Amino acid sequence: MAGGLVGKVTRFLSTPQGRRVAQEATRRLQTAAKDPATRRRIDAAVSQLRRRGGGTHR
Repeated sequence: MAGGLVGKVTRFLSTPQGRRVAQEATRRLQTAAKDPATRRRIDAAVSQLRRRGGGTHR
């Protein structure tokens, strides 16, 4: 049985209201990804993570 926060989110997303929220969020993220300024910030963050190696160091 799914419990905790993940279970609550999963149940919410299976409702009609949850599906509408998910669709709206997806639409907004896709629009933001097309914006040149947002794209530069995303590319810079990915580049920074790649320089670091992206792994955990102990």
